[in-house]
Amino acid sequence: MRTRTFGTAGLTVSALGLGTMGMSGSYGPADRTESIATVRAALDAGLTLIDTADFYAAGHNELLLGEALRGRERGSYQLSVKFGMLTAPGGMFIGIDGRPKSMKNFLVHSLTRLGTDYVDVYRLARLDPLVPIEETVGAMKEMVDAGYVRHIGLSEVDADAVRRAHSVHPISDLQIEYSLLTRRAETDVLPTLRELGIGMTAYGVLSRGLLSGRWEAGTSISPGDWRAFDPMFANGNVEHNLALVEALGQFAKAKGCTVAQLAIAWVAAQDVSIVPLVGARTRDRLTEALSAIDLRLTADDLARIDEMVPHGSSRGGISASEGLSQLGLA
Repeated sequence: MRTRTFGTAGLTVSALGLGTMGMSGSYGPADRTESIATVRAALDAGLTLIDTADFYAAGHNELLLGEALRGRERGSYQLSVKFGMLTAPGGMFIGIDGRPKSMKNFLVHSLTRLGTDYVDVYRLARLDPLVPIEETVGAMKEMVDAGYVRHIGLSEVDADAVRRAHSVHPISDLQIEYSLLTRRAETDVLPTLRELGIGMTAYGVLSRGLLSGRWEAGTSISPGDWRAFDPMFANGNVEHNLALVEALGQFAKAKGCTVAQLAIAWVAAQDVSIVPLVGARTRDRLTEALSAIDLRLTADDLARIDEMVPHGSSRGGISASEGLSQLGLA
């Protein structure tokens, strides 16, 4: 397994990470046995970075991971855990809580559910508009000093918040949506990360399945699947976006790879401190994603891909703040 190091933080992880949100029903029903087998297969293949959050299905995801990781040497993998999003019965997001005392409460529950003494990367899921990020990160630093957290990360915050947080304690990486169809991070966030020596874990690299090569217009979306509320999958938008994917399919075929592998490799090629997260829920999808690690894209390849899918060419994408606004949280 190839590795990458997050900026100047000194945290070295596998060149590909496993995002586990989909294993707890966010994209429709998931098979518990297959999910656990997929996590274990990822570890067996040398993948070390596993991402979760305490609010994924109200702790279900952490409990699932705790079972999947049982018996594994703790130093053989890194846990990335998000906190701060509040949910109500039924799964609706109802707020963001970045208060120092809340963070400590969230952390102790995550440690218990995961069955571990520490978290490798602990990250605020979204910026709390009522709590200065300096206060949240300052409290997280206390957890680093106490040994409960190894590195501090962030998720879906803007460049200014990154700078403010980094001034309190070094930030290992920012987790943010980044794919061929969602390139907002290139405007100011990615340049800021490069300037400060901060890494990136990129989620949504397959645009929730649009770049998988298996999604078709008119595909039925299961109850409970978040894609039902994603503008990129709305009528009119999804057809336009899939036309972009079809062009990529022709190029991928010529490269001897799948569209998904091409999309993952493209993200990885944007910077040596970027680690793509893949939300594989089955061992078959994991195997496909792992093969992308060895796919090398030349400068000519990258230029050709940019011609087929220029920055801003997709339809329906929204920023993190816009998404929270739609939920009534910002």
